[in-house]
Amino acid sequence: MARPRGDIQPRILHAARARFLTEGVDGASLRRIAEEAGTSIGMVYYYFPTKDDLFLAVVEEIYVSLLADLERALAPERSVPERLAALYTRFGALTAEEVLIGRIILREALASPARLDSLVLRFRRGHVPLLLALVRDGFGQGVFRPDLPAAEVLVSMMLLAGPAQALIHLVAARFQLGPAPDAARLAEDMVATFLRGVAAPAKDRR
Repeated sequence: MARPRGDIQPRILHAARARFLTEGVDGASLRRIAEEAGTSIGMVYYYFPTKDDLFLAVVEEIYVSLLADLERALAPERSVPERLAALYTRFGALTAEEVLIGRIILREALASPARLDSLVLRFRRGHVPLLLALVRDGFGQGVFRPDLPAAEVLVSMMLLAGPAQALIHLVAARFQLGPAPDAARLAEDMVATFLRGVAAPAKDRR
């Protein structure tokens, strides 16, 4: 039985996602993507006039739901520590698909300045304003040290989100350091690390 016409676009996206992951956007063959999606290359061009359009659509398919979660997590009526905890909890619970798209984004951002610019433009209409508002409110409410540059705070905050949490799980497993905490506990630890650092209070030091 023929596949319904309405599922052509998601089939193309899923085939492209797999090819982009293994071969990169530039190395992926649109003809091969069309074959694996069970359609013609003409239909690929119909939905996605350029390969970069296809790349951005692959990102958008997963990003839109992540962005909705971040909008809820970073709602301005919550306190800054609550928003940080919600941010880290959400990144600690990334799905396999989200991690995969993150790998594709990182690869293409490093490989293509044009794709990096496109991603920046999209993210500036997405989660970036939410993070900037969090940083602004953190300074305004006295949560963050006033002598720190805002860029340092933003980068530190994000490095302790997805990248740090992924590395903690990897290091714990590879170096036999015991099991990593669950997402909620890890989020609490990341908030504490971000806000207070890892040094013990002076009275507790030997």
